[in-house]
Amino acid sequence: MFDLILRHCTLPDGRKDVDIAIEGGRIAAVAPRLAAEAAAEIDAAGQLVTPPFVDAHFHMDSTLSFGLPRVNQSGTLLEGIALWGELKPLLTQEALVERALAYCDWAVAKGLLAIRSHVDICDPRLLAVEALLHVRERVKPYLDLQLVAFPQDGVLRAPGALDNLRRALDMGVDVVGGIPHFERTMADGAASVALLCEEAAARGLRVDMHCDESDDPMSRHIETLASETVRLGLQGRVTGSHLTSMHSMDNYYVSKLLPLMREAGVAAIANPLINITLQGRHDTYPKRRGMTRVPELLAAGVPVAFGHDCVMDPWYSLGTGDMLEVAHMGLHVGQMTGQDAMRACFAAVTETPARILGLEGYGIAPGCRADLVLLQASDPVEAIRLRATRLLVMRGGKIVARTPAATATLDLPGRAASVDFRLRRD
Repeated sequence: MFDLILRHCTLPDGRKDVDIAIEGGRIAAVAPRLAAEAAAEIDAAGQLVTPPFVDAHFHMDSTLSFGLPRVNQSGTLLEGIALWGELKPLLTQEALVERALAYCDWAVAKGLLAIRSHVDICDPRLLAVEALLHVRERVKPYLDLQLVAFPQDGVLRAPGALDNLRRALDMGVDVVGGIPHFERTMADGAASVALLCEEAAARGLRVDMHCDESDDPMSRHIETLASETVRLGLQGRVTGSHLTSMHSMDNYYVSKLLPLMREAGVAAIANPLINITLQGRHDTYPKRRGMTRVPELLAAGVPVAFGHDCVMDPWYSLGTGDMLEVAHMGLHVGQMTGQDAMRACFAAVTETPARILGLEGYGIAPGCRADLVLLQASDPVEAIRLRATRLLVMRGGKIVARTPAATATLDLPGRAASVDFRLRRD
């Protein structure tokens, strides 16, 4: 007798009419037409059941702060950074916690149960660090929040930033961050990469750096990051986020760079919504859109995840925490419209970021945590196309969010009374 069985599920790998049995918050069995009983059953009716969405790159300390202390009128990266600098002295722990918890509610409703959030450590008060450490504990029963010590103003450029970063790590922040392209010189950027990787190696931590978030093709700190990864034995624990300069690099250099990243075991995170919004601002036409070379990275064997990056903050005034919207944009910008490529975009907001974050027990297999999302879609491609409704969201086998199925009713002569946007081929 199991606690719960989900019947007639379709899985992301294409398996259909599969039953998932749950016991003690874990998946106990996955099999077609499971001959077993449970205290409760849910009929998935052939719809897609997936592990939860994972956001590999976010800024929760700034989320939902849109309009504070003023609106970013130009919509540019630099005005956003200036705005954040204006807002930091006005921050309070209470407001930071309130906004972060509100966003976590949004995330759970969208089936997003794991987030890696960068937290700015350049304020010597470390208010944001304290606030998000508190939030991490508050949401632990229903959401995995991983924190990155992020020196927004440059770990060498900003006075006291290195000491602040070390203090944040001592307080329990999980990952070492950086922003080498924002240092004063290319040499300082390279030095910051080495310094921060050494800090991570000494502490046994992962690394996730904002790296080459620029239209400048000569911003090549990802090369240094890969080299330091090998030197320090950090393979499989290092991520380069954004990597937008790769969009502008010449093909010959990239043909050398991609194998280096693969051999170093460095992962990549693109942020489609934000990359295409903030990059190319100095261009007229043709206008570069900035997202890194996702298809080429994947083809080279480099793991690629997508991040939301921002929601309603100084850099981006839109967003709802919907990782299917992120995958939808990434698919279009990367021209990833082949069937396998579209499924790779779904993986970029589920299984790939779960591996990058090192999430324990993620997946749909016996022994995995029973963290599951039932989508109003028949497969991953349809889920992206529809930004499918999350009918049920489960954490440890318990339902934590429900959304009614999306339907439309028509009043047209001689036509059906309701619309189903799914393409049925039964």
